[in-house]
Amino acid sequence: MAASPQNPAASAPRRKVSRHRGEGQWAAGHFTPLNGNEQFKKDDDGLNVRTRIETIYSKRGFDSIDPNDLRGRMRWWGLYTQRRPGIDGGKTAVLEPEELDDRYFMLRVRIDGGALTTQQLRVIGEVSQEFARGTADITDRQNVQYHWIRIEDVPEIWQRLEAVGLSTVTACGDTPRVMIASPVAGIAEDEIIDATPALEEMKRRVLNNPAYSNLPRKFKTAISGSPLLDVVHEINDVAFVGVRHPEHGPGFDVWVGGGLSTNPKLGVRLGAWVPIEDVPDVYEGVISIFRDYGYRRLRNRARLKFLVADWGAEKFRQVLEDEYLGGRKLVDGPAPEQPVQQWRDHIGVHRQQDGRFYVGFAPRVGRVDGATLTKIADLAEAHGSGRVRTTVEQKMIVLDVEQDQVESLVEGLEALDLTARPSTFRRGTMACTGIEFCKLAIVETKQRGSTLIDELERRLPDFDEPLTINLNGCPNACARIQVADIGLKGQLVLDDEGRQVEGYQVHLGGALGLEAGFGRKVRGLKVTADELPDYIERVLTRFRAERTEGERFAAWTARASEEALS
Repeated sequence: MAASPQNPAASAPRRKVSRHRGEGQWAAGHFTPLNGNEQFKKDDDGLNVRTRIETIYSKRGFDSIDPNDLRGRMRWWGLYTQRRPGIDGGKTAVLEPEELDDRYFMLRVRIDGGALTTQQLRVIGEVSQEFARGTADITDRQNVQYHWIRIEDVPEIWQRLEAVGLSTVTACGDTPRVMIASPVAGIAEDEIIDATPALEEMKRRVLNNPAYSNLPRKFKTAISGSPLLDVVHEINDVAFVGVRHPEHGPGFDVWVGGGLSTNPKLGVRLGAWVPIEDVPDVYEGVISIFRDYGYRRLRNRARLKFLVADWGAEKFRQVLEDEYLGGRKLVDGPAPEQPVQQWRDHIGVHRQQDGRFYVGFAPRVGRVDGATLTKIADLAEAHGSGRVRTTVEQKMIVLDVEQDQVESLVEGLEALDLTARPSTFRRGTMACTGIEFCKLAIVETKQRGSTLIDELERRLPDFDEPLTINLNGCPNACARIQVADIGLKGQLVLDDEGRQVEGYQVHLGGALGLEAGFGRKVRGLKVTADELPDYIERVLTRFRAERTEGERFAAWTARASEEALS
């Protein structure tokens, strides 16, 4: 039968027919919103909600807030409704958003590069005490998060923060979120290159900029010139990693497409070396590719990692060079070298380039409070420092300490239960917000993580191998469970008596930096919250009995039997 306009398939080869109208990519001409999130972003830029918060919502109260602002655009200014108290984890996935919403907010203060003056830290602490019932958690992206924030107080909080150079702009939402960076940039003796000038220019170009305020989903950035690979670069949408080019000297290796959550992917190298003065151009190019080519049809495929997985590094680099860098070709360059140590958190006492010292210390799973933060600011200033840093491990650092002040500072921190000489368990345990405040969570994390530290210190007082234990309240991996030595994904499980209780699915042997990879899941391995200390003690005891000389925990778990890991 001859082909016809009515029946072109009669002579044409069969091909797979797509079941949807594209992926909603703007570069393909698909500007019609394909879901509710894309619709409310098209209706009004999220940046504009600030005016309504200041002029309407803060004056008329919670009930005056438009739903698309409440559960959408307010994120562009760092605001999420927190979980209403008393809702157990079994109801997380079945209740409507308005049933989970409390009338209070989480407010995230963005701290790019973790860089704070003691004046800024003191204001963060004061705001916590006056408006957030003392809450002020340090996140694993160098931010500080408040809880119990009333909408009526938000304008005053903004005024206090902005008076000292802080902001909550695009701390959440489908935007360029906080840019994490080495907390010892320009300070550490072993630094390859100081990324601070590039970071400042990247912020200047994209923050509060409508050109980048409607991305397909959130966009995470990392940059570091440290040989320790201290910014978890493999799990960011874009990362710039310090390297030395054999001909051109210090610069940055570019990675794209990393991310965790329920479909984790490690970033890939573009194979390009970028000098520091070109980093902002490349950064804008990558974020613009995401804006224009990113998938907007389905929220669960709207991260850059899915586009990178479909395109591959070679095509991504070509599009970047041809369409967004004006045809400028990037220089091929080397991969970063493997770090020489497994701990990359800057904990302890370290000499700076200028001969002074920095002191890294460990709060418990990032949980601090406003009063403690003001005391840290006072302590730092009393020992000659005007600068502090937050880290991507929920830790903190005091900079610029003279040698004769170091021991006194360390003792002052110890008095605040902020040790610069932590145990392996205090040093390596982190936890997400958990069911206490998070509407996505299924189980509790912060208090359980703190209790776990105490219990393991008591049971295994001489365990001194580097080890990370990451607790997450749900599958979304805010606490990076897939890349921890022991990753614990919160879920409801059955105990020995058949009752549904809080527990965790266990991931073992994940890593970043040193042979990066995702943890191993042993079939059916789940533990109740009450069993957690027993389980970890048992596994670590077996590790010490079976390991070979110098073998890391992650390497042992890769070869250990399922029985040994159970």
